[in-house]
Amino acid sequence: MQTQHYPATDNFLEALLKSQYTKLGPIFADPEKYRLQVIYTRIDRDANQFPHFTDYHYGVSPDTYFYPASTVKLPAAILALEKLNDLQIPLLHRETPFFTAPLQGVNTGVQRDPTAPGGIPTIANYIKKIFLISDNDAYNRLYEWIGQQPFNTRLWEMGYKDIQVRHRVGLPLHEEANRWTNPVSFRQDGEIIYQQDARYSRLSFPQRADWAGTAYYNHLDQLEMRPMDFSFRNRLPLTDLHNLLRSIIFPEAVTISQRFRLTDSDYRFLYRCMSAYPTKEYKGYDPALHCQAYTKFLLFGGNRSSKIPEAVRIFNKPGWAYGFLTDTAYIVNLAEKTEFLLSASLFVNTSGILGDDHQAFEESGKPFLQTLGEIIYKAESERNRTVKPDLSRFNLSFDNA
Repeated sequence: MQTQHYPATDNFLEALLKSQYTKLGPIFADPEKYRLQVIYTRIDRDANQFPHFTDYHYGVSPDTYFYPASTVKLPAAILALEKLNDLQIPLLHRETPFFTAPLQGVNTGVQRDPTAPGGIPTIANYIKKIFLISDNDAYNRLYEWIGQQPFNTRLWEMGYKDIQVRHRVGLPLHEEANRWTNPVSFRQDGEIIYQQDARYSRLSFPQRADWAGTAYYNHLDQLEMRPMDFSFRNRLPLTDLHNLLRSIIFPEAVTISQRFRLTDSDYRFLYRCMSAYPTKEYKGYDPALHCQAYTKFLLFGGNRSSKIPEAVRIFNKPGWAYGFLTDTAYIVNLAEKTEFLLSASLFVNTSGILGDDHQAFEESGKPFLQTLGEIIYKAESERNRTVKPDLSRFNLSFDNA
């Protein structure tokens, strides 16, 4: 198996962005204030269609913390599928009915899922909800299935040493509670296929000192007049997030140690979920909230008025919370035969009060990511390629994702 190396350069991306200084506005004018980080990967195919990558960085530093928010749902979806494969149990797969028992003082159980076919919860439907509407409970159920300790140790052994996945999202739980994960079971026609007891993580995390803001709203909606401490919260550096996406989109082009134990069916399922849009066909669809571009920030800014062309596919996972806004995406145009990887993170809060960020996300953060995506997309569409990419495996129907 050929090992792919990724030469990293910065000058091209910085020069390109500086040439669009006016369009990028105040965020690009003060990148340190906004903790701006960008990774852009140019993809060139050889005569055998094998992809070769050139990575370009802007502002990327391991010392620049950003709260990953919902981007942690990407590795959760991957590891949930991998764990099913590793168990190698007949009748156990992503569509097997999956039930979660309550764990006192930590989280409730799940016996029904009104958004799922037949109202029966499954790993498959949780993954679909993660990508369609970035559902928090769906991620929490996968976190409980994987377990905090296996979640982290698997990523660490793959080389992602700086990742820390320490908690559920959207629940006001202390560190100790998040070490516990609920009992779960898979059942078919009333018969237990597999069950897992409540588990406790004894993982020791490296100490950190990550802070943001000057004040924040706590889970009781009370204003705390001090910076918010993120040292015990999730950590997912942008470089690792970008490489996780690369390993899913191009498993053939990463080293064996960076490749997940997934089947061809798993990859097709992930690609459909990652590129689909929330529509009235999905039972969790809310027409007042879920537009086509709801989770498509790079290139379309989550804009309600955006109409994504039929030939464009965006395989991505964004996250937004506490003023931090992130998206990682593989963007293709099936008709024009263009493709590239783009990840970006920024801190849009200017008031200093975390939890009061909605306006900043909508007025400055998402428009910036849209403009950034447009700049890279234009550069890619104008670039000559010696070999046009075969993108047929990404031309997937959204039906029955």
